[in-house]
Amino acid sequence: MIPESFIQELLNRVDIVDVIDKSVPLKKAGANYSACCPFHNEKSPSFTVSPTKQFYHCFGCGAHGTALGFLMEYAGLSFVEAVHELAKNVGMIVPQETRDPEKAPQKTVVGLQESLQQAANFYKSELKKSERAIAYLKARGLSGTIAAKFQIGYAPAGWQNLQTVFPNYENEALTVAGLVVTNEQGKRYDRFRDRIMFPIHDQKGRVIGFGGRVINPEDTPKYYNSPETPLFQKGHELYGLFVARRAIRDAGRVLVVEGYMDVVALAQYGIEYAVAALGTATTPFHITKLMRQTDEIVFSFDGDNAGRTAAWRAAMNALPALSDGLKLRFLFLPKEHDPDSYVREFGKEAFEREMQNAMPLSQYIIQHLSEDNPLQSQEDKVKFLNDAEPILKQISAPRFALLLRKRVAELAQVSAQEMQSMLKLPAPNKIAPKAAARQMRSPVSIKKRFVLMLLMQPQLAKPEHLAFAQTSHEEDTMLKVVVEAALSQPQSKPATLLHSIAPNIDARLLNEIQRELHLLDETLDIALEFSGACTQLRDMMEDVRDNHLLNLLKEKPLALLTDEERALLKKLTVKR
Repeated sequence: MIPESFIQELLNRVDIVDVIDKSVPLKKAGANYSACCPFHNEKSPSFTVSPTKQFYHCFGCGAHGTALGFLMEYAGLSFVEAVHELAKNVGMIVPQETRDPEKAPQKTVVGLQESLQQAANFYKSELKKSERAIAYLKARGLSGTIAAKFQIGYAPAGWQNLQTVFPNYENEALTVAGLVVTNEQGKRYDRFRDRIMFPIHDQKGRVIGFGGRVINPEDTPKYYNSPETPLFQKGHELYGLFVARRAIRDAGRVLVVEGYMDVVALAQYGIEYAVAALGTATTPFHITKLMRQTDEIVFSFDGDNAGRTAAWRAAMNALPALSDGLKLRFLFLPKEHDPDSYVREFGKEAFEREMQNAMPLSQYIIQHLSEDNPLQSQEDKVKFLNDAEPILKQISAPRFALLLRKRVAELAQVSAQEMQSMLKLPAPNKIAPKAAARQMRSPVSIKKRFVLMLLMQPQLAKPEHLAFAQTSHEEDTMLKVVVEAALSQPQSKPATLLHSIAPNIDARLLNEIQRELHLLDETLDIALEFSGACTQLRDMMEDVRDNHLLNLLKEKPLALLTDEERALLKKLTVKR
């Protein structure tokens, strides 16, 4: 393991401008640097890099992070690889925390992510030992290079193999992480047994779950995923996205398929920009996440009934996330094929030719609605409009909505105005301002403002500031964590402090702070602003204390109050 102290020292030494400029040429823009965003397609630059705060932010797609985050996001490096790359750039040697070999072979689980990573390492080592598992992967056409790239492993047969990895097999973290199951009799056993293991990674390359595929075709279920955990929500994650990000940007599109083997097999044949949903239909969260990578998404489904059902669900789930710049297309392979079998039989070029002919979303919607409807009678047209109504109401992309409505109206032989009035559709040109309103910044609370100032100048922190965190509310928790980090690292850069507090802060709140920090005016007198924030927070503390005293005094009968208590009651009442 790389010591956290080294990572903090590394972030203090590197210059994010130098790191990013090697991959994305930057231009000076006032106090910052700017460029067209490397994470989504744009014509005018909205990607900015702050040398003072040492992180980047895109006002177009919302991407932001430190120098480490950039290498992971842009170059597709794992966290450890990114640390080594940065260290090499500034002439630092990456140390490793070592364990005494005489002691326990591995420490017990300290958290969900740690336990999942330990399990992933175990599964990878077991794959090397299993000739049967290796033979299965070779029979599917996979090379050792691709298996290593996706960190594929093998969960051996047997009920408690993970006990060799986790001496404290009873640890509740193993159950929460989805690695161990407890039956009705209280017996604990490994969830994954005799399966090819596909680690699922988050956007930072950390293992957050697994997918397991049977080797024996008679075993069921064919695919078995980790349950949902605090780290892993199926509707938010996509298998292979961390590995595929660079290829997606290079190709200018992403291919969404149904299974892990499809993703891996396509990568084996040079189609490295594929991802897969994790045992669930594609969701608006998936679409939004992919839109940060590219503006063209191609769905590929089996040509059978199940594939067509999955395709329609994906199309409907994508509607709320649509934007006018996004191209969504649907590829249906012959019934006897899935992407894995098709690319193995016909090769990369044939598969990519099929993708070029994939059906646009608008065409797919019209085809689906009219598939079993001849549109001959009045009743046919009424049914067509009824089926189209909920679809049209979900689309907020103004131009796409307008053109699709026109096509629906033509087929139903009514005017666009008649259809809009009949179905009570919102006017498309009124949608864009609403979307813009959602992007407006909400007011920054005094506690967030205090935190922002402290991140900019941590040397201003004093132990007495810990008293400002009076409750267990998330903002108070954040304030306490930031004060403690500033006290221990008074000379750190903002990016370094953000990295050190990240594990202890709510992710949503951390994103808000990162965004506000990037927008902070760098000409601000931080010390003066901080002093004012401290005064306000002290006043708030005094108000809380006074209200508490006032309530206590009011609860006592007036006749029982001492002279001092009467005087205090009068003073607090007047003050209030």
